[in-house]
Amino acid sequence: MSKQFKECVNQFDKTCEIIEGIKKAGNGADLHYSHVEILKNPQRVIEVSIPIIMDSGELKVFTGFRVQHNDVRGPYKGGLRYHPKVDLDEVKALAFWMSIKCAVADIPYGGAKGGIAVDPKQLSQAELERLTRSYVRAMSDFVGPDKDIPAPDVYTNPQIMAWFMDEYSKIKGRNVPAVITGKPVEIGGSLGRDTATAQGGIYVFEHLLKEINFKKKDITIAIQGFGNAGMNFAIIAHKHGYKIAAVSDSQGGIFNPSCLDINKVLSQKEKIGSVINFPGAKNITNEKLLELPVSVLVPAALERVITEKNANRIKAKIILELANGPVTIEAGEKLFKKGIIVVPDVLANSGGVIVSYFEWVQNTRHFYWDLEKVNDRLEFQIGKAFQSVWKIASENKINMRSAAYIVAITKISKALKIRGI
Repeated sequence: MSKQFKECVNQFDKTCEIIEGIKKAGNGADLHYSHVEILKNPQRVIEVSIPIIMDSGELKVFTGFRVQHNDVRGPYKGGLRYHPKVDLDEVKALAFWMSIKCAVADIPYGGAKGGIAVDPKQLSQAELERLTRSYVRAMSDFVGPDKDIPAPDVYTNPQIMAWFMDEYSKIKGRNVPAVITGKPVEIGGSLGRDTATAQGGIYVFEHLLKEINFKKKDITIAIQGFGNAGMNFAIIAHKHGYKIAAVSDSQGGIFNPSCLDINKVLSQKEKIGSVINFPGAKNITNEKLLELPVSVLVPAALERVITEKNANRIKAKIILELANGPVTIEAGEKLFKKGIIVVPDVLANSGGVIVSYFEWVQNTRHFYWDLEKVNDRLEFQIGKAFQSVWKIASENKINMRSAAYIVAITKISKALKIRGI
């Protein structure tokens, strides 16, 4: 069992215990324990062989996965990743996690996740297309607008989603844009999808600020990871008037306690491919960035970067998890005792799946929204999710991760009961 899967199950078990305690205290939490074992196990696990002819003429066989965790609240939803270390345990964990995230966000989906064990950097564009189309053919009976709707994930992108949609449409004999989200806008993708994770993170952050005594002028932010989520968060936060004191990429980070000029940092990143050696800033490691004396820390890159080993050295008062699983359960408990607020990934980065839901809605209705409408609806949806989590956390004096899991598990359990499962 992978560490990631263990973390998911451990958090689930711990949350069930908390829910039981809340029930005994008479605070109205609800969990039917006959559902616990159902939720610990995925409903369907699919593993397929994907033979493709390489450009050299050689035949190679890749392994693909799709895990469908639970569809009691709606069709399965979850990304499709291409990575050499993809394995079944990882995909199971991520499918479970997607069930939680969709329930927290209160969108009518269950959780799923898929992947192919491959290093896409070693494939040509033509090989990548053949691999994608072959995967679709193998999975076509298990996905669909009312069954399971994949989306981009690690090392997949809108072009791969376009190939997926095209191949599925050929199999079904009609155009089916709603089979997948994260597509290019030209073929049914939604405006705002590319920045949705970061935009949603900003909305959650600003809802949090309304609940605590933080003045905007005193806020400094450090962002670990300058990929899509981290970079867009920096851009949007800068536009909102927040001071960005530090950012980092895979090569290292930069720190200026006064403030970084994000537009110039972006310009340098585009020119030389890294943020390091930025004029007027000090070079730091990714590890040191986590321990900077800033008010807000945004881990937007890797999982498990804040652990029991470095939790006591974290100085930020707020941690906003834009990455998946950057704070371990044990570290989260230590941080909570220190009074540090950790906004969990299942809430903080749910903007992506929320706007994916909006894309699916637009596809099924054949009616498309402008960017303002997308962002307005995102702010409403993620704001509602924040308030439900914050209410549980405040009333029961527990951390926000446990509160988010309580919100999700209670919703799924109620749906199971209502449907007679």
